Amino acid sequence: MIIEQKYLAMGYVPVAGVDEAGRGPLAGPVVAAAVVLPGSIGKNSPLWKVRDSKTLTVKQREQLYWIVVQEAKDLSWAMCDPDEIDQMNILAASLEAMRKAVMALDPRPRVCLVDGNQAIPCRIPSVPVIKGDRRCLSIAAASILAKVVRDQIMEELHKKYPGYGFAFHKGYATAEHKQAIIEQGPSPVHRRTFRGVKECI
Repeated sequence: MIIEQKYLAMGYVPVAGVDEAGRGPLAGPVVAAAVVLPGSIGKNSPLWKVRDSKTLTVKQREQLYWIVVQEAKDLSWAMCDPDEIDQMNILAASLEAMRKAVMALDPRPRVCLVDGNQAIPCRIPSVPVIKGDRRCLSIAAASILAKVVRDQIMEELHKKYPGYGFAFHKGYATAEHKQAIIEQGPSPVHRRTFRGVKECI
């Protein structure tokens, strides 16, 4: 909470942490989440268990997801679908999903701490934080929210398009996934501008 406390002390209340999940996959949306944590967190709070989603097992992420949902002062998530990703490019779509997630918070944050090196194109000030999901508790919380929501979306897409294995690889470019695209062609939720998909159109 050191980074958040710096901005809270300067009068930026509330402070939101923002992160995304799904920039790399060949299919499915990119999902962004924004989380506002309490300004003061007790030493025994379960929020201190929150970590970068990439360092957690599926079970740990799901457990911490519910802790974030229960303990956060506010949270939201938003996405850009594969068509939007193809139209904008993945970086622009990721930033747009973050913008939509931030603008869904109520009250709006005074500042956003964003994982990575890009500010959000938004009228609310944002501060990029390199490796923010490891250095900033609210960004780590957002990383968990975004990852769990996106995984749930991919599991639903697996039911609709069962031939691609979305429930298992979540749209990432595994050997099995790439072979399924070659054999069946891309589904409507594949990113048609991505290498590994565009060659099979």
